[in-house]
Amino acid sequence: MKDFVINLLDSSLNEFYYFHNVKHTLYVLDKAVEIAHYENCTTAEIELVRVAALWHDVGFINIYDGHEEEGCTLVKEYLPDFGYTADSIKIICGIILATKMPQSPQNKLEQIMADADLEYLGTANAATTANELFKERKFLNPLLTADQWNQMQISFLQKHHYFTKFCKEKKEHIKQSYLKKLINNKV
Repeated sequence: MKDFVINLLDSSLNEFYYFHNVKHTLYVLDKAVEIAHYENCTTAEIELVRVAALWHDVGFINIYDGHEEEGCTLVKEYLPDFGYTADSIKIICGIILATKMPQSPQNKLEQIMADADLEYLGTANAATTANELFKERKFLNPLLTADQWNQMQISFLQKHHYFTKFCKEKKEHIKQSYLKKLINNKV
């Protein structure tokens, strides 16, 4: 299934998706599993999170805004072929939809996915990763300026909070440092 999704993304994503691409998907997959282990998830729960992380941005192959819902449509189409039941697919879709902004996860697995998707904000690479998202957004909106983007980031980061113990303990302080750099125009 992993090869199937990677091939689907590689062959179908817009080349100007500098952020929402295979690299991002694999990063989120890795972080989702790491967070799930830290949060003491069962093997079955980790599998659901793993599948959701792998599929969480597949909707981008068809649409930008609303890609989460589109991803769920694709999950419902393809996951039965990989042996997933309707009940598991419903849970996986919930986990995928937890990445929709503004995030409002309803349970532990959804919280893990929401945090995995934005974990990069609490890393030393936040500015570099955010620049990839800026380039992608600028392609979609050529009038977007760097100053506007920085203000968008500041506003977003001031409202954002992590949900899991993992990210609260290990990522929040780094995210706050990044926010201070943005506010002081040091990025």
